[in-house]
Formats: sequence, C-alpha cells, structure tokens
Amino acid sequence: MPATDDRRPKYQRIADSLREAIRSGEYGPGDRLPGENDLMATHGVARMTARQALGVLRDEGIAESRKGAGVFVRAFRPLRRRGIQRLARDQWGNGRSIWSADIEARDLQVDQVSVGEETAPEHIGAVLGLAAEEVACVRRRRFVLDGKPVLLATSYLPLSLVAGSAITREDTGPGGTYARLAELGHEPVHFREEIRSRMPSPDEVTQLNLAPGTPVILICRTAFTDQGHPVEVNEMTLDAASYVLEYDFDAGPGPASLGADATAPGDPA
Repeated sequence: MPATDDRRPKYQRIADSLREAIRSGEYGPGDRLPGENDLMATHGVARMTARQALGVLRDEGIAESRKGAGVFVRAFRPLRRRGIQRLARDQWGNGRSIWSADIEARDLQVDQVSVGEETAPEHIGAVLGLAAEEVACVRRRRFVLDGKPVLLATSYLPLSLVAGSAITREDTGPGGTYARLAELGHEPVHFREEIRSRMPSPDEVTQLNLAPGTPVILICRTAFTDQGHPVEVNEMTLDAASYVLEYDFDAGPGPASLGADATAPGDPA
C-alpha cells in the first residue's frame, strides 16, 4: 500500500483492503466477510475501528448486515439509470417502458400502485400552474428490481389534461404516461431533472428496505410540451446504494430556455 495511504485512518485502510478483496473475487456475492473479532485480530485494532471499517462497506452498498449472522457481500447488482436514453421518444413512443433502457433482462415489478385526485402540494402546483385548490391526478408507485425495492415515485399531472384517460388508471398501457399524454395532444418533448441527496425518513427506510446509513437520491423531473407547458412533475426517491446515474451526451450549445421560468423540486421513475 502506498505510503500516503498510511496517513489515512485505520478503519479506512481496512475498508480499502476488504473492498479490494471483493473486487478481486476473494469474496463473492453472498459471501460472509471477516467479522469484527477477525478484523481486530488481523489488524490489531479496537472493536470500534473494525466496526467502522465494515460500516464503510455497508454505506457504499457493497455489503449488508444480517442480524445474528454477520456482514455479507451484497449480491444485488446496482441499476444503471441512463438518464438521457430512457426519456427518448423512441422508448415510450414505441410502446416501451422508459425503464427498459435501464434494466436489460432483469426482473422489474411495480408492486404498489395508487392513483387518485388530490390537491397538489404548493410547490408542485406552482410548477404546473394550478390554482390554489385545483385538483391534480396523482400517481404513486413502488418499483422493485430483482426482489429489492429501489424506487418510490409520485407523479403529478393537471387533472384537466388527463381526466377520463388511461393515465387515471393503474395500468396506463404500452409506453406509459408519456405515450398517453402524446395521444391527448400534450406530447412531452423536453425534460428537466434536478438531483439531490439526503438521509431517508423512517417511512422511506421501511418502504425501500434500506440498510442503516444508506442515503437516498431525490430526482425531480418536469416534462414540458413543445410550447413549454409543464404537463407532469415526477418526484422520485431512489435507494442510493442501488443506483449508478449515467448521463451520456454530446458537447453542444447551451441549454434552451424552454421552461426556464418554471421551478421544480425532487422526482420519480
């Protein structure tokens, strides 16, 4: 190990060695990692130092604790969210879910869906241009990948635009919400996503089955028509340990001003 690394705290150096052992294949998915007692004996450190080292791997989503059994290499493979390709019209315009750009052949399910009519929160109503008491169509979903909850999503759409359409039903049909908006004459052609992160609320910990210390990623997507009218705000909460966010784009002119006067917060799927 380089001399410069010796200045780092011992728990970080132990975490580095365990991480490298996982990457080299010494420990594979589902394998039990050395426990606190093992690390104490091997590295000559205190229990707290060993505990911190294992905590680093848990926080990174590399390992997970199993009560009474120890710490194991996480078998779940992170999902690569292709932020630009997934929203291309070639996806939803041809009847494919925008998720198909991300999941390849993996098993994705939406195990919780609710659709209703609600007064949108003030910050959402401001983005969509809703009057103070105007009702929105609200779609809430939980997405589960390979048996692991990874995303909570809540979409808000002006009810005046989507009333009576498949968007107000649990199953929106091929291509999802964006395909139905296009059929209604409100095709989304421009999207803006804002991303931030924080620690989860107790309810998010439960719904996403998060390991202790795991943060969440918040993505807020606003969809605009070619006239710059916002037609959906989608607030998503992602398990940070389950995702890699990928954005692949060419260099070009600065961003268009479409929708520049609208402001939006977090966002979903």
